[in-house]
Amino acid sequence: MDVKRYFRGPLLWILLFGLMVALVMWSVNPGRSYDQTDTSKVVQEINAGQVHSAKIVDKDQKIEVTLNNADKTRQQASWVDGQGVQLQQQLQQQYNQGKLPGGYNVDVPKQSVFMSLLFSLLPIVVIVLIFLFIMNQMQGGGSRVMNFGKSKAKLITKDTPKTTFADVAGAEEALEELEEIKDFLQNPAKFQSIGAKIPKGVLLFGPPGTGKTLLARAVAGEAGVPFYSISGSDFVEMFVGVGASRVRDLFEQAKANAPSIIFIDEIDAVGRHRGAGLGGGHDEREQTLNQLLVEMDGFDVKGGVILIAATNRPDILDPALLRPGRFDRQVTVDRPDLEGRKGILRVHGRGKPFAPDVDLDVIARRTPGFTGADLANVINEAALLTARFDRKLIDMETLEESIDRVMAGPERKTRVMSEKEKKIIAYHEGGHALVAHALPNSDPVHKVTILPRGRALGYTMTLPMEDKFLTTRSEMADQLAMLLGGRTAEELVFHEPTTGAANDIEKATSIARNMVTEYGMSERLGARKFGSGQGEVFLGREMGHERDYSEDIASAIDDEVRRLIESAHDTAWEILVEYRDVLDDLVVNLMEKETLSKEQVLQIFAPINKRPHQNSYTGYGKRLPSDRPPILTAKEMALLGPQDVPNLSKSNGQSGDGEQPGGEQPSGES
Repeated sequence: MDVKRYFRGPLLWILLFGLMVALVMWSVNPGRSYDQTDTSKVVQEINAGQVHSAKIVDKDQKIEVTLNNADKTRQQASWVDGQGVQLQQQLQQQYNQGKLPGGYNVDVPKQSVFMSLLFSLLPIVVIVLIFLFIMNQMQGGGSRVMNFGKSKAKLITKDTPKTTFADVAGAEEALEELEEIKDFLQNPAKFQSIGAKIPKGVLLFGPPGTGKTLLARAVAGEAGVPFYSISGSDFVEMFVGVGASRVRDLFEQAKANAPSIIFIDEIDAVGRHRGAGLGGGHDEREQTLNQLLVEMDGFDVKGGVILIAATNRPDILDPALLRPGRFDRQVTVDRPDLEGRKGILRVHGRGKPFAPDVDLDVIARRTPGFTGADLANVINEAALLTARFDRKLIDMETLEESIDRVMAGPERKTRVMSEKEKKIIAYHEGGHALVAHALPNSDPVHKVTILPRGRALGYTMTLPMEDKFLTTRSEMADQLAMLLGGRTAEELVFHEPTTGAANDIEKATSIARNMVTEYGMSERLGARKFGSGQGEVFLGREMGHERDYSEDIASAIDDEVRRLIESAHDTAWEILVEYRDVLDDLVVNLMEKETLSKEQVLQIFAPINKRPHQNSYTGYGKRLPSDRPPILTAKEMALLGPQDVPNLSKSNGQSGDGEQPGGEQPSGES
């Protein structure tokens, strides 16, 4: 055991302090303790000749006596002003009579030699202890005060659990770039023989959750060289110059152990565009960035150090940081495609007990747009649900539920809605599903539910048959109609909309405006881009929305956005009117089962024929609400009397004469 290590830190100072306190206490009150008693009792014992010896402590106004009994009991009593002289006279009288064998004395206040020496040397002792404390901390005693400008990077050692390239899937291009760096570090002669130089920096950028940090951990596990990991925020402090000092210290450590790798996660925290923001830049961050630029490619640079950085905001990084010679390679780590998702699911599914019906390839097809973190969460949620219900195997139904939880949140089983609201939600989601199925360029309907989940009261899930990287104008037009299908169904059936379509309208407006101003999909305005986008002033971008067009063009943009939305609204209206019977049938099944799968939806939609999107605009106000009321649920039919039975068939779409069943009035109709 290293004894010196235990006595370098706080333990040494605790022991010294305790020793000083013990010495002071011993000097103040040495020896045995006294039994406290009354002064009158002590006087009686003195007069009765029961006291062996006595002592008067004038400073504390106390009398201490030792009795003649076998235990030599020690007693102590306090006296007040005026009693001291009387006690001395009584003790002198008893002593003259030979009744105090041990004698008596009077203690006059006088400081001991030890205490005098201690108090005189105390300032010197304190100064020496402070000096020793500071020297101890400068030699690594544990304080961060003297290490304020030191790097906080963590050195990945051999004892750290390793992540290898075998644990990474869905990012083959990034793996290829990083494997080449590993090969260069392990066999530099292969590249140097043909004059190739090691890249100084690799920037990994992409959406959150795509595996940038995981790739860096894999490099650390595969490299076989010192690997320093640090976050971009670890450089920046409130004191100017500290970040630059930490950058210098980090690169000095890396150069001393070259060849080595430095990984900076979230480099945008320190590498933002200099001079950005209102009122100038951030001096500490800019000085840190300047030092980083110099260390990567300055006047005096030694090779052998590779910098790997990760960010999901490459657009706000300083241009000097991105140039070749600093970050020679910029690797996009994007959302995985179908094959990538299959590989990621297999990686995260290792060692987990799956039921025979589980097909991870099917799960991969049902999760387009998911990142690696999303897919890992899907597998983990499925495992948690399996354990929650005391099952032994993860089945396909549990995986489907975990996908829904990741996309929309857990079911809100405690939310109780009235039959009227459930019916409105059923028609709303049925409108989305029916319009999506009827239009040829919409994604197929995968699931429809009216169960509240997350912030949604219900939702319709449409999934593409394959990964898409481009979107046509007809696909966006059909998407607009699908988004407006829910509101259109409310207007058609209940004669007025509800607040449930707020998110649909927001998405539709955004798509329509982008079609006009960014994608050039307006025949009236042509293939032009209007405006420079909304910038973030505090992130190094312009302030506000820069308009590079006239007021007439702004009015034309608004007209085109309205035309696209109204055209989609009309398309949804025509589809719902034409297939009102199918819509009612879908709502009946939704009210009964609450959730419909893809196969159940396809069975209900069998009578529907695909129709091309007609980009016609008839104008709002020409769509007449349906004269047929909503369908009746089983609970509502049970409440009807016998006299209303003939009207029941009319309300469920078996005849279209528009009579109201049993006094049932559509929502909002006067």
